[in-house]
Amino acid sequence: MEAMGVEITIGVQHVARELVLETDQTSDAVVEHVRTALETGNALELTDTRGRRVVVPAAALGYVEVGGDEARKVGFHNL
Repeated sequence: MEAMGVEITIGVQHVARELVLETDQTSDAVVEHVRTALETGNALELTDTRGRRVVVPAAALGYVEVGGDEARKVGFHNL
């Protein structure tokens, strides 16, 4: 069984550590969320694959790196 996953790295201004998360959304959907946040000034809000929500004020965004859509294996495997 395979599922799609996108890794996102967010740089926040004046913060040394990056935020890294993986989401089930497509890379195009994530880019659209980022564009909307920057255009409207509203916070960027994303949900990761575990259901955790990340909210970053648009004014604090330094950069957002969006990985390509990747198929990843989901399920059990033999050791």
